[in-house]
This record gives sequence, C-alpha cells and structure tokens, in this order.
Amino acid sequence: MNTKNIDRREFLKKAGTGAATLGAVALAGACAPKKTGKALTQGSGEDSRAHVLETGKMELRVNPATGDRVSLLGYGCMRWQMKKDANGRDTVDQDNVNNLVDYAIAHGVNYFDSAPTYLQGQSEGALGEALSRHPRDSYFIATKLSNFNNQSRAGSMKMYQDSFRHLQTDHLDYYLLHSLGRGGAETFAQRFVDNGMMDFLLKEREAGKIRQLGLSFHGSRDQFDYLLTLHDQYHWDFLQIQMNYWDWKHADGNRNVNADYLYDELDKREIPIVVMEPLMGGRLANPTESVARRLKERDPHASLASWAFRFVGSYPRVLTALSGMVYLEHLQDNLKTFMDFQPLSEEELDFLGTDIADIMARFPTINCTNCDYCMPCPYGIDIPRIFKHYNDCVNNGTFVQNRDQENYEKLRRAYLVSYDRAVPTIRQASHCTTCEQCVPYCPQSIDIPRELLRIDRYVERLKRGTLEGASSGE
Repeated sequence: MNTKNIDRREFLKKAGTGAATLGAVALAGACAPKKTGKALTQGSGEDSRAHVLETGKMELRVNPATGDRVSLLGYGCMRWQMKKDANGRDTVDQDNVNNLVDYAIAHGVNYFDSAPTYLQGQSEGALGEALSRHPRDSYFIATKLSNFNNQSRAGSMKMYQDSFRHLQTDHLDYYLLHSLGRGGAETFAQRFVDNGMMDFLLKEREAGKIRQLGLSFHGSRDQFDYLLTLHDQYHWDFLQIQMNYWDWKHADGNRNVNADYLYDELDKREIPIVVMEPLMGGRLANPTESVARRLKERDPHASLASWAFRFVGSYPRVLTALSGMVYLEHLQDNLKTFMDFQPLSEEELDFLGTDIADIMARFPTINCTNCDYCMPCPYGIDIPRIFKHYNDCVNNGTFVQNRDQENYEKLRRAYLVSYDRAVPTIRQASHCTTCEQCVPYCPQSIDIPRELLRIDRYVERLKRGTLEGASSGE
C-alpha cells in the first residue's frame, strides 16, 4: 500500500465504519490517526473536577513531518467569555479560560489556536496564562502574523515578538500567515515579502523558533492556486482552510472556494490541513428545524454538531479541526465526538452533502460566522448580531416571507420585537452609511453594506406592513 497517498475510501476501509478504531491505520505520509491513553479523571479547575468524562480516548493525528501527535479536536481561542473589569472595560474571564483549558488538556486536547487580533487583542495573553500552568511539551501552540493594519517590518516584527511574550513560550509550534487570499500576489508581497518578513520567518523556522510555518486561507480559487505555486519556494508545512459539509460543494464560487477542491489540492501535495469553521460559526450546530429534524431522525442520540465534526474528521489529511468552545457543555459534547472517534460512512457523507445541504440551500441566510473581524464599526453598528438575529429567524421558522403567510401578523410582530431586543436601536442596520470599512476584513467576503441595507429595507417594510414578494427581503 502506498501509505503516502491513501485516499478516503481506503482510509474508511482500513478504519472501519464503527467498531474498528482509526488508530489501526498506519499512514506514514498522511495525518495518521492514533490514540492517547484514557482521559484523566481530574482537571485543575473547580469545573473540571466536577464534570470530567470518565471514559474515552482522544483521537490523535500524526503530523508526518514532525511526528507531532495532534488531537483531532483543536481549541480555537477566538470566542472566550468576556467580563467588565473595575474600569468598565471588556476583559477575558481568565478563571473561566483556565478551567476550560485544564479540562481540555485533561481529556487529550493539545492544539490551541490563537491570534494577536482575537478578543480585542487579549486571546494570546489569556491562552498563555492558562497554558503556562501545564508542561510545555503537553500542548501545541498555533498563532498568526495578523499584520493587516501595519505591514511595516517594525510593526510586523513587534507583533511576532509580542506573541512569544503573551504566550509565555520560547517557540511557536504552528505559525500562520493570517487570512491570505484577498488581494492576491500584490497583498502577499506587501504583507510579507517587501518588508522582508518571509525571509525572516524562514530563518526562524530553520532555527526552531517556528516549528511549522503555514497560512490560513480565505479567497477565490485563483488566489488559492497562486499561494500553492509558492509551495516550492517557501514549503508550506500546513494550511488552514474552511471546511464543512455545506462549504464542501456550496461555497460562494465567486469569492470563496468549495472545500472539496481545497482538500484535494492539498492532499495531492501531502500538505496537512487544519480545519476552521467546521460548524460555520455555530450554524451547523443550530440549523433550521427541517435540517435538525432529519438529523435527529437519522440518529436520535447524536448531537447536531457531531455530524459536522465527524464529516471533517472522516478525511485523513485533516490534522485537527478547530472549535471555539465558549462553555463547558460545548467542550464536553465535542469531546464525546472525538473520543473513540468514528468516521462517517460513504452513505452518510452523501446524506449530508446532498439531502441536508439541499435543504439548507432553500433558506436565504447570510454566510456570517460571527468572527467579529468586521468590528468595531465606526458608526456603532453591531454587524455580527444583526446577521445572527436574521439567520436565527430564518433557521427557526419565524422569518416573515410575505403578507399571505400563515400567522403573518404574529410573525411580523415577533420579528420586530426580537430585533429590538437583540440589537439596540442605535446599533441597528439603519445606521449603515455604506462606508465599506468593514468589507476588506470579512473572511467570508460578504458584501456587508449590501446585506445591512437589505435587512434595513426588510425591517422597514415589516414596520409599514408593506412586505411583498420574495423571502429574501428584497
């Protein structure tokens, strides 16, 4: 068997579709899954001690370049809880972070992904504080060069050096050029080549300060293809891509790329894959009622999120799948999926990719993952919350389509009341000036001003009782 180029069908055959463990598969040149020992019975924090799962083994994938045994469940550190400090400023709830990190490590999670821009610049510091209480060889740190606003060498170097200080480490296991793809070759050159940062980072990798150098991608196919042409020059150790059962075949072809294409191109080059947005910012964990009903009919005991995680984990080139777990119950539910992990069968993959994806395609949602990259808006608009409220109403069946709809008046009032409760009036879509300051920062390439104006027109028609025609609100 050519273990370097094993395909997914052979992977499933060797792994089995249920009882056989994936750890039996020896994939010397792919991200081969292996197992840890049993999960620890006690964590460090109070919450950890109270809720430790007693059984199960975390699924590990081997990075063939380093031998790193990486947990298939990775911790995305972009959405931790915030609280007000003594001066009324938003700050990360460090005690909560400590408890979650302790619990995750106790159950075999060892890959933690941060960035200088996450949580108003506080993510790296909070993660570093939590991880510093554990042996350095018990986890892998991933962070990024997020030099969007200051592309100078001095600014980029400061960001790079600050990451070491905030994360309390002398080396970075996985380092990413953050959010490539928008702007193509010109933007890549401005951010990393003209300022000498690529040459510097290559030397840092050679010296061991960076163990693996890669990038996170958001953009079109031609931009992705261009970045792959640089593989011979820079040797990307890994790539982080958006991959889930919706984006597998249904990504916006003009500004984003179907994940099956991304996966296949990376698989051909034997480049390990880190998956972001396996739940589409939580939307696949809270889908429309019709989707949820189909999934529950198929397996009443499986969580909705587990379907999405099992999808990405069923592909052998995936090294780890990131989840931004805010609450302990989210972490516990995900652990149940990744401990004694079972890949999806070919029939189950077809079920998600056709039946479920086709149902989702009927609903006019906005492809927002609540990453907050568009914030803050200079005019105070709460863009992510506006989009979340809109999508939630579509998903839960309370979206008002037209005046002929059953229970039209009840749904109309409910939408308007819930909108005011979810988003304060001064932060609603009506205040958008179409300045477009937010547009370059959206990793989903959403035309944010257009969508805000569309929602505002929709709300105004609801208020006036003049809604007619399409459910899109146009």
